[in-house]
Amino acid sequence: QVQLVESGGGLVQPGESLRLSCLASGNTGSILTRNWYRQRPGEEREWVATMYSNGITKYSDSVQGRFTISRNIRKNTHDLQMNSLKPEDTAVYYCNVRKAGPRDYWGQGTQVTVAS
Repeated sequence: QVQLVESGGGLVQPGESLRLSCLASGNTGSILTRNWYRQRPGEEREWVATMYSNGITKYSDSVQGRFTISRNIRKNTHDLQMNSLKPEDTAVYYCNVRKAGPRDYWGQGTQVTVAS
């Protein structure tokens, strides 16, 4: 089992930045990918960003160039740096890790609100 806890959400104005962090604990070996998803009000959960075990990263078109996923090995976190935030980025953000199987583990979510 892997336990994930997100932090760093909040209310910001358009154009500002926010950094989310996902702390992993438990059996964190053999993780294939570390990911961020989000769910806007009334919509399905959507994929935002992925970091593969080899360090390669990928992003959805809607956040490419504005968001950066990274990993802090010492703290056992994977973070999402969000710059140039837009109102349409308002959502509950979820961190996820995927292990072989596949087995997915999710955090509880953290609210990000972008409004003037």
